[in-house]
Amino acid sequence: MTKPFSFSITARDGRARTGAIATPRGVVRTPAFMTVGTGATVKAMFPEDVAAAGADIILANTYHLMLRPGAERVHRLGGLHQFMHWEKPILTDSGGYQVMSLAKLRRITEDGVTFQSHIDGATIELTPERAIDVQCLLGADIQMVLDECTPFPATRDEARASLDLSMRWAERSKAAFSERAAPGQALFGIVQGSVYPDLREQSARALIGMDFDGYAIGGLAVGEGQDAMFDMVEVTAARLPEDRPRYLMGVGTPEDLVGAIARGIDMFDCVMPTRSGRHCQAFTWRGKRNLRNARYAEDPTPLDAESWCPAAQYERAYLHHLVRSNETLGAMLLTYANVQFYQELMARARDAIIQGRFAAFADDIRRRYADGDEDDG
Repeated sequence: MTKPFSFSITARDGRARTGAIATPRGVVRTPAFMTVGTGATVKAMFPEDVAAAGADIILANTYHLMLRPGAERVHRLGGLHQFMHWEKPILTDSGGYQVMSLAKLRRITEDGVTFQSHIDGATIELTPERAIDVQCLLGADIQMVLDECTPFPATRDEARASLDLSMRWAERSKAAFSERAAPGQALFGIVQGSVYPDLREQSARALIGMDFDGYAIGGLAVGEGQDAMFDMVEVTAARLPEDRPRYLMGVGTPEDLVGAIARGIDMFDCVMPTRSGRHCQAFTWRGKRNLRNARYAEDPTPLDAESWCPAAQYERAYLHHLVRSNETLGAMLLTYANVQFYQELMARARDAIIQGRFAAFADDIRRRYADGDEDDG
């Protein structure tokens, strides 16, 4: 018998909380950071190394996989887990954000979104039902409703109209999921409302009424600034059920993560650790480092002696040489170090919550990153 999806909280420290999401493919310790594997791959990393870094779950992208290689093909080949050699849980986003940011000549109607593929210009229709169908074909453990990611800035009227459309799409996504999902799979609703607290509360109430397995906060980290983001996270998290996971989409920096955990968030995703690794930036326990800088040309010390990541033990001078020479290994090593740093950050956050010292831990992270890059403190 397939084990059901469930969420439990084991410790709290203020609003911060630690617990576990149970899925048929394994347990996700929370707070959790989901490394992004957009097109069935975490760029520049072996799946085994992603798991070894401490990741319990990764994120894959419905939009990209729907266009290439195609959800039906992935399904015929055994599903996304088998296809990408990842046995642990996978969360798929709905594709709505990428339609808004990548697609050509998109047109939004009540039914859904019609757009031209950024790959070959083909006309594609993405409805709430199709978004769920694609995610079910992929075999995602946690799926997302189709929503319209409200652009920023947006007037109150624009945000309200976008929110209302997203709530109608959420109802249709829930109905489609009820018909098509396999046992143990879960569906999350997405709170919208831009930077208007009452709209965020309205969206949260509407989604709670639909009874989702978890709730995401969308439409943030799109230019509104950290203070506004935290304000919306605080308002929204306070309205969401205590017994369901809370997921802040597309965030972020180490300071963003600890700030959101302090406000009750359980899950995160962001391309930052992998993208930064491919662009010579490393996240370490002493701040962020740009390995292209000449100061590292003769530095024999490890990238991050405080990390337990094997890639972080390579000498800074060697990493500097690799990135200045455009060697692929440089991007691979820095990506590995970043992915593991984010997992270590979550592990230390969980420990700090259990020990009742999360506020001090968060202050320490903010201090380590406050002075910009490469502060050896």
